[in-house]
Amino acid sequence: MSFKVGRCLLARRLREAKMTQQDLCEKLNMPPSQISDWANDVKKMSLGNAKSVAHALHIHIDDLYEWIPVDPSERKRARRRKE
Repeated sequence: MSFKVGRCLLARRLREAKMTQQDLCEKLNMPPSQISDWANDVKKMSLGNAKSVAHALHIHIDDLYEWIPVDPSERKRARRRKE
């Protein structure tokens, strides 16, 4: 089974951890705009940033996004359409 990245769950995970975006900024030494973009699903995190955020929140990296199952045949069709 394959997956595609769905919406970001960072805002929810911050609430569950009783942390603010500012708390996370300070913990990771990142600009508030970057954390805000992720929490509001404006931009996707890089794999390295997602790992850092997951570590800071004491969660698994998979818990930062919704994961949408994609049938392998759908992926092949999508690739063919691009060609």
